[in-house]
Amino acid sequence: MPVPQETRSTRPGGHVVVVGASAGGVEALRKMVAGFPADLDAAVVVVLHIPRSSPGALPSILDRAGPLPAQAARHHAPLRRGVVHVAPPDHHVLIEDGRLLLSTGPTENGHRPAIDPLFRSAAVSHGPRAIGVVLSGTRDDGAAGLAVLAEQGGTAVVQDLDDAMYPAMPANALQLVPDALVRTADELGAAVAELLRRPVGPRPSSHASVTPLRAEVSVAVTDRPSTEDISGAVPSPYSCPQCHGVLFEVPGPPRPRFRCRVGHAWSPESLEADQTTGVENALWIALRALEEKASLVRRLADEAHANGHRRTAEQYRARARHAEGQAEQVRALLQPEQPSTGELSSG
Repeated sequence: MPVPQETRSTRPGGHVVVVGASAGGVEALRKMVAGFPADLDAAVVVVLHIPRSSPGALPSILDRAGPLPAQAARHHAPLRRGVVHVAPPDHHVLIEDGRLLLSTGPTENGHRPAIDPLFRSAAVSHGPRAIGVVLSGTRDDGAAGLAVLAEQGGTAVVQDLDDAMYPAMPANALQLVPDALVRTADELGAAVAELLRRPVGPRPSSHASVTPLRAEVSVAVTDRPSTEDISGAVPSPYSCPQCHGVLFEVPGPPRPRFRCRVGHAWSPESLEADQTTGVENALWIALRALEEKASLVRRLADEAHANGHRRTAEQYRARARHAEGQAEQVRALLQPEQPSTGELSSG
């Protein structure tokens, strides 16, 4: 859909609607943009968690879904009122001085594009003129960003939990912003349009919370990110699942929240989930090594027996039995926990 002429300028001090979605989010996004009026008085910026190899079809999907034109976000392109800007694969999208910035900065919660960097940048750039929307998804992505957006005077909106295909993301957002507006995906477009017609309040006067917020936005943008620029970041006993460097606990909700020295960011739920994956991978590696060891020493036992070295052969067999026993213990750790009979009958 071509961009109408009247959408090709953005008034100073205009509104922005930032939207984050993950699993189950495409359908929610389609319903939301279908409900936008053709004269929506704001630019819309969307982040959907997608694989790096994704063909980036979301702009065309949303372009067909409603009256507003949708297009892939471009680096340094101005925000367009009445246009849906969509983060491209493998790039964060942020807002600065009325323009879009694309970045291949460090991942957040394992994602790029990620929701929180966009929300933080909208909180800094637009404050009370920002509306943040969290849609369907797993884990707690977007919760931290929505909390700081609300802290800076912006308006928080989440998809109704019963309406979301995966309610974890909106549920976690509601835990941090309990007074967020809750609507179904079908209702969100009209609800956002109504919010845009309301008077805008002042930005909170305190700048104490803006300084670390600006630092985190800078980490997502710069090619030399570091936790050294984030005031209040302190070393934790944990390591980054991606680069294995020390994680620093950083200020702001949710607590605890972490970044490593080079900028990878983790919410508590995402860090725990990635640690679970790391433990499972380590156990599979240990199982493979133990089974290879058992196989090797049994072969050595057979060779020793064939050459008449019975005592040596028995020593090798004992080692093989020990390795096999260890392997069985590891294999038991990898087995999913079976529900009890009572659990099965109650379902």
